Amino acid sequence: MDQRATDQNQTAQQNGTAIQAGRDVVVYGGMSYSDVKDAALGVFEANFYRLSSLARQTAEQRAEEVTEKLLERLLREHPEGFAQANDPGFQHALFTVQRDHARTGDDNLGDLLVDLLVDRTRHPQRDIMQIVLDESLNTAPKLTEGQLAVLSVVFLFKYTQNQGIGNHQMLATHLDRVLQPFAAKVQKNHAWYQHLEFTGCGAAGLGEISLESILGATYQGLFLKGFDPSEVSGRGITVGLEPRLFMSCLNDPSKIQVRTNSHETLETLFDQVAVLAEDRQKIKGLFDETKMSESEIRAKCVEYCPYMAHLFEVWSDSPMKNFTLTSVGIAIGHANIKKIAGEFADLAIWIN
Repeated sequence: MDQRATDQNQTAQQNGTAIQAGRDVVVYGGMSYSDVKDAALGVFEANFYRLSSLARQTAEQRAEEVTEKLLERLLREHPEGFAQANDPGFQHALFTVQRDHARTGDDNLGDLLVDLLVDRTRHPQRDIMQIVLDESLNTAPKLTEGQLAVLSVVFLFKYTQNQGIGNHQMLATHLDRVLQPFAAKVQKNHAWYQHLEFTGCGAAGLGEISLESILGATYQGLFLKGFDPSEVSGRGITVGLEPRLFMSCLNDPSKIQVRTNSHETLETLFDQVAVLAEDRQKIKGLFDETKMSESEIRAKCVEYCPYMAHLFEVWSDSPMKNFTLTSVGIAIGHANIKKIAGEFADLAIWIN
C-alpha cells in the first residue's frame, strides 16, 4: 500500500475543527457525516406527505439541497450541533426547514431557515432562545421577501448601534453592508404590517419615532454643527479643551465638537476621564445644542447613501415609524441581516 495514501498531516487554528477524509468523516460523537445526513433525510422521508412522482422528486431534491447546506454550515461553524441528530426537538425543527424549502423552492428562504436552525443547535436545552427560534422557523415561511426586509430594517435602526463608527464614511460602509440589500424592498403597504402583526412578529403602537430622530440619537456625534473652542472656557468647563472629550468637528473643521456618538457613550467617556458633575451638564449642553435638525440629518445620510431617500420616505408614511418587534420578529430580522452580511452580533444580546 502507498504510505502517502493514508498519511495525513494537518493543523487547525485555535478553536478550529480539523476534518480528515481518509474514509467517512466523523463529525461528532462517533457519527459520520453520511450517518447524520442519512438520519436527516430520513426525517423528511418519514414525515413529508406523498406526492405525485414528479412533485415527489422535486420535493426530495429540494429537501436534500437544504439539508446539505445545513450540514455544511454545521461542519464549518458548529460541529457540536451534529450531536442533536437524534433529538426529537431538533428533528422536528429540521423537518420544518425541509418541508418549507421543499414546498417553496425559495433559496433565500432556505438560507434564512438554515441560519435559524444553526442558531438553534447552539441551544440544546429548552430555554427562551430555543423556543423563540422554533417559533421563528415556523413563522419565516409565512412572510414575503419585502416583509422580511421590513423586519431587518426595523431591527437594525430601533434595536442596534455600531459603536465602532467614528465618521460618516464608516457609517456609510456599515449601512452598505447591512442595510442596502433591503432598502428597495420595503414598501408603504399597510397590509404588510397587518400581516406581520398577525404572524406575531411585531405590533404598531400609538407612539411613533422618525428615522431621522433615531439616527440623530444613535449616531448624534456624526450630526453636529460644532462650536467655537472659546465656548469651553466661556461656559466655565473646568476640564478645559481635554482632547479625550473634544475633537475637530466632522461637519465643520473650523469648529470643535464633543468626542462621542451618543448620550450613552458620553456617560462612559465622562467616567473614564473622571469629569466633575457640574462639567458633565455643561458638556451635555454643548453636545445637544449643536445637533443638526432632522431635515439636515436626512440630507447628510442621503448624501452618503442615496438609497436612504427611499427608506426615509417609506418610514415616515407607513407603520414602520411606530412598529415594534417581538422576540420572534427580532430573531427573524437578525437572521435575515446575518444571511446577507455574514458576521453579525450574537442574537443572545437581544434575547436572553
